[in-house]
Amino acid sequence: MAISSIGIGSGLEVETIVSQLVALESKPIAALQTKATGINTQISAFSQLKSQISNLQDQIDKLTKPATWLGNTLTSSNSTQVTGTATSSAVQATYDVEVSQMAAGQTIGSGLVASGTTLGPGKLTISMGTYGTNGLTPNTKDGKNVSFSVEIAAEDDSLAKIAAKINAAKGDVSATVLKDHTGERLVLQSKTTGVNSAFSVEAEGAGLQQFAYNGTDGTMKRSVEAQDTLAKINGIDMASHTNVFEEVAAGVTLTVAQKSAKDAAPVRITIANDTATAKTALKNLVESYNALSSALKTMTAYDKDSKTAGTLQGDSTAINLQSALRRLLSGPGGEGGEFNSLSQMGIAFQADGTLKIDDTKLDKALKDPESMSKFFTADVADANQDGLAVRMKDFTSGLLATGGTFSTKDETLKNALKRNTADQERQTARVTAYEARVRAQYSRLDTQMASLKALDTYVAQQVAAWNKSSS
Repeated sequence: MAISSIGIGSGLEVETIVSQLVALESKPIAALQTKATGINTQISAFSQLKSQISNLQDQIDKLTKPATWLGNTLTSSNSTQVTGTATSSAVQATYDVEVSQMAAGQTIGSGLVASGTTLGPGKLTISMGTYGTNGLTPNTKDGKNVSFSVEIAAEDDSLAKIAAKINAAKGDVSATVLKDHTGERLVLQSKTTGVNSAFSVEAEGAGLQQFAYNGTDGTMKRSVEAQDTLAKINGIDMASHTNVFEEVAAGVTLTVAQKSAKDAAPVRITIANDTATAKTALKNLVESYNALSSALKTMTAYDKDSKTAGTLQGDSTAINLQSALRRLLSGPGGEGGEFNSLSQMGIAFQADGTLKIDDTKLDKALKDPESMSKFFTADVADANQDGLAVRMKDFTSGLLATGGTFSTKDETLKNALKRNTADQERQTARVTAYEARVRAQYSRLDTQMASLKALDTYVAQQVAAWNKSSS
C-alpha cells in the first residue's frame, strides 16, 4: 500500500480505516485463492491416480498373454556344456544329451610362398559344398551352384593383395596371410560351420596353381575339416550344421558349447511349466492394485475426529473408480477352466479393501496352467465373457484414453481453474477501485476536518485574547 500523509492534519487513523475496509472487501479473493489451491490439489491427485492406473494396466497386460501362463522353463544339469530355450508349445519332458563332435568350418593353407614370387595373372574360383566319396557336392541356391570368382591381375604380386581381393568379393570364404621368419602362407577359411561349409578352389594361371584344392592335400593342405555338431539326444543320433539344434523338438532349441568328456554322464535337460513367471505377474498385479486402492481410500476419506477431508472426499469420479475396480476384481473370468473367481486361486479381498495372496492355494492353482490361462486371457466375441485380465485391460484403456475418464476430469478441473483465475482478476480490479474510491473519500474528509480544527484553534485563541484584554 502506498505511503500517505492523510490523517495527519485531522488526527484520524485513516490508513487503518482504509486497510480494514479493503481487507473486508478482499475476503472473496481469499476464498477464491483457497478454492484454486483445492482445484490444483485435485489435479495433482488425479494425475497421481492416472499414473497408478497406468502401472496397473502394465501388470494386467502381462496377464492377458497366454505365454505368461503356458510358458515353460528349460534347465540344464550342466549349463557350461548345454543350454537352451523352451517356448509355450514345448512338451514338458526331459532330454539326455551327449555331444561327440562340435561343428567346424573348413580351413586350408598354402605352402610357403617366397617374397617376390610372380603370382598373377589368373583367376580363383571358390565353390561351396559337401565332400563325399565322389568329391564335392555343390551347395545350391535358387537352382544355381554357390560359388564366387576372383580375378587376379599381373600386378597382384603378393599374398596380401590376393587375400584382399578374396575378402572384397564377400563370398562364403575369408582369406588371411600368416607370416613368420620363413615366409608367408595364404589361409582360406569358410565363414560358416557344418559339413556343407566345405569348399574347393579352382585356379587359372600358372602362378596361382599352388592355391588349387579339391579335397585332396596338395600344395594347399586342409588343417580343419568341415563338420557338423553330433550328439545323442535320448539315445538318438542328431546332427546340426551349427552348435545350435533349432526346434530339436517342438518349441525346444538346444545350444551346445563343448564336447562331452569321456565317460561323463549325459547332460539332463528338463522342461517344466514356468509357474514362477505367472506367480510374479500376479504378485505385481496385487501390489499395484493395493497401492492404488490405498491411495483412493486416503483421498476419499473423512476423519470425523479431526474433521478433515481427503483431497477427493465426495468426488464421484474417484468413488466410482474405486467401486468399479472392486467389482471387476470380484467378478468372473473366462469360461472353460476350473476357476470362476480370484478367490478360488488364493487371491481375496481383505477388510481394508486390499487384496492378499494365499501362497499355498495359489501354488496349487498354478498347477493347472490351462485353466488359469482361460480365466485371464479368454478373448471372445461377447466382451462379457472375456477373461478377467482382458476385461480389466479394456476398462483401464477406457480410463486412460483421450476423451476417457482421466482426460475429461483433467479438462473439467483445468476449466474450473481458468474460471477461478478470471474471477480473482475481476475481484482484484473491484477491490483496487474500491480502495481508490474510499481513500479519496477519506482524503476529502481529512482535509475538511483539518480546516475545522484550524478554525477551532483560531477561535480559541481569539477568545483567550478577548478575555485577557477585558481583565
